[in-house]
Amino acid sequence: MNYRHIYHAGNFADVFKHAVLARIIAYLKRKDAAFRVIDTHAGIGLYDLGSEEAQKTGEWRGGIGRLLEATLTGAPAEWLHDYLSVVRGLNPDGGFRLYPGSPLLARHLLRRQDRLTAIELHPEDAQSLKKVFAGDHHVRVIELDGWLALGAQLPAKEKRGLVLVDPPFEEEGEFARMVDGLKKAHRRWPGGIYAFWYPVKDRAAVERFREALRETGIPKILDVTLSIRSPSVEPRLDGCGMAVVNPPYVLHEELSEILPVLARLLDEGKGATWTLDRLTAEAA
Repeated sequence: MNYRHIYHAGNFADVFKHAVLARIIAYLKRKDAAFRVIDTHAGIGLYDLGSEEAQKTGEWRGGIGRLLEATLTGAPAEWLHDYLSVVRGLNPDGGFRLYPGSPLLARHLLRRQDRLTAIELHPEDAQSLKKVFAGDHHVRVIELDGWLALGAQLPAKEKRGLVLVDPPFEEEGEFARMVDGLKKAHRRWPGGIYAFWYPVKDRAAVERFREALRETGIPKILDVTLSIRSPSVEPRLDGCGMAVVNPPYVLHEELSEILPVLARLLDEGKGATWTLDRLTAEAA
């Protein structure tokens, strides 16, 4: 329980994760029917990039800082608009100090009929999250182990929605927990969209994770990655990925145009790459 996201808020991994999150929510909003977003490892919801912790690493400067300063055009500009509008809306004076965590970003993108369940295990972080959403009847904050939520909170009563799983990867076995969690969740709610974020650091572990996802037999798994540098000699966060189960049919096309832009803008040393792989196909 030592992980604190404030040191990394707004970095390249957040940009990647939140760009994908925003596009999935945009797809869900194409239908009038309500949906639910469940964030299993929600954090504190809002991050002060002027804080001592954020300034110590300055990771946001190579992430959201670059994206906000860039001139975007064409389809990527359109598809990143919702995400960037939320960030700019939190900083109305033109400066840049506040950055939304996944639950706050999702909340800003929801409609009146949609709901958010934000789950956080750490007691202090859960209290901070409750303050962010105080008085908001569209949001339920639960102090709970996010892995348990994959059983206890599913299926969502709205019948449509997204489950975002973004563990801190501070303990051994997180990849295995994601696979086991997906199996359990998919049995309870096979029609839900699931997005599992993971770090690209131990590349052998990543390949084992992908193979384990294939072996689940669960159809329609899209694996997406963004790396900002060539593989490091020593273990280092060179990139990150997201395994999306039941991805929106437009997601592959949209990310095929968004990811090259992010790779170009967030590159650290001319080695940025991205991938889009269908790990499993449609059900027969």
